Amino acid sequence: MADQDLNVILRKARMYQEYMQMVPLPTRRSSMIPCNSWMGLAASMKELYGQPLHYLTNLSMKQWDRLRIGANDEDVPLDTLIDPAKAEASIWLVEEMHRNTTSPFFIARLWHGDPMYHVYIDAIFPELKNPSK
Repeated sequence: MADQDLNVILRKARMYQEYMQMVPLPTRRSSMIPCNSWMGLAASMKELYGQPLHYLTNLSMKQWDRLRIGANDEDVPLDTLIDPAKAEASIWLVEEMHRNTTSPFFIARLWHGDPMYHVYIDAIFPELKNPSK
């Protein structure tokens, strides 16, 4: 039964990764998005550009925010610590890496170990120009 579940998850992970590779990264960026946290910046970017961020990018944003817990500047808005344009560019760089280089097997292993994985999958579906890539 466990192997069957893993096969279903692997199939979903393959479809997800293939879809994310078809979503083009924005070429025009209008940064200077005010933000208090990495997750806040990511949410603003999703809204501004109308596209999802990769599951692993969403996990990264959560982790990056956790890194600040207990730091002297924990309560200082992120956009006063890091130039907003550089912060946004950093997220797009990580996003590009996740979209183009992540193995569906890796995603499937993560999803298999986390029954709540879908919380970090964005429900944003932009219109694709050439979906038959």
